[in-house]
Amino acid sequence: MNKILIVEDEEAIANLIRMNLQHAGYSCEVANDGNAGADMMAENNYDLCLFDIMLPGINGYELLEYAKSLHMPVIFLTAKGETLDKVKGLKMGADDYITKPFEIIELLARVENVLRRFHKVEQDIRIGDLEINMVARTVKKGGKDISLTIKEFELLLLFMRNPDRALYREMIYEQVWDSPYMGDSRTVDLHVQRLRKKAGLEQQIESVYKVGYRFRSSVS
Repeated sequence: MNKILIVEDEEAIANLIRMNLQHAGYSCEVANDGNAGADMMAENNYDLCLFDIMLPGINGYELLEYAKSLHMPVIFLTAKGETLDKVKGLKMGADDYITKPFEIIELLARVENVLRRFHKVEQDIRIGDLEINMVARTVKKGGKDISLTIKEFELLLLFMRNPDRALYREMIYEQVWDSPYMGDSRTVDLHVQRLRKKAGLEQQIESVYKVGYRFRSSVS
């Protein structure tokens, strides 16, 4: 299980991030100021760090330098959305930069992307009898191989990374097809229908009226 450190002085935001990352299968620890964050990095090995920039004590830029000396990747989560702030953070070595407010699904996608870049993505993701092998990019259900296209695989991965969460069609499209949603839901709906049929997930992938779809982690 990937271990993530969140350094955020707004407790409500820190708890929201932690809750959603834990729901997606990550192990998370929180520090509410820069000094505490530095102490935790000195004592633990993290697969990824999420830093606010404006922090009490040691600020995010200083934490970034420390994290880099420990070979820990960093994503900035900050309200400082000016282009110059982003350029400064990226030039200093941040691996990504997300401006508040942000959608949780975007955060999850960027977290996974950075972990993949540093070869820290889990090899296997399991929910019930469904298993994805991230290295071989294979899918099994009940021990039997399921043959999926690239987009069907990415769609299933998105669902399994966001269990029991209602996902908007436009979010699904933008994450799986990596391009802006233009309002045509047929592409998403067609791929969901094919995935349901191929993987026997008619009961687990449920439609959410006027929203999109939800992948249920368990079916009664």
